[in-house]
Amino acid sequence: MTPIFRVLLIVVSLLTTYYILKRIRQSKLQIEYAIFWILFSGVLIVFSLFPWLVSLFTRMIGMQLPVNFIFLLFIFVLMVKMFFMTIELSTLENKVKDLTQELALEEKERQDEQKKLLEEASPQNMESE
Repeated sequence: MTPIFRVLLIVVSLLTTYYILKRIRQSKLQIEYAIFWILFSGVLIVFSLFPWLVSLFTRMIGMQLPVNFIFLLFIFVLMVKMFFMTIELSTLENKVKDLTQELALEEKERQDEQKKLLEEASPQNMESE
């Protein structure tokens, strides 16, 4: 791994960690989501500081270049993260749909009750006139 690539990984990792912590402080990012990204940045820093680890893993799986291993690893990790986020998105969409339907039913019931009260009040008003 070239020194320029190592420095780039460290700088990007530190900037990412800073940005994540800033978003947490501003209450714009939940901690459970931030943990993944902080760990992701931490792995980048470890690989940057200890390039022999990357070379070891590269040789273990039979790849030619350590950079290819890093790209493969992070593409795989991000695909897994995207899969779990898709599951969570589907769950949230189902909850929104259920809540929308429940709200619509409650609104319909409220309108029916108001209509019934108006109908009950109307004959009494006409009789008193």
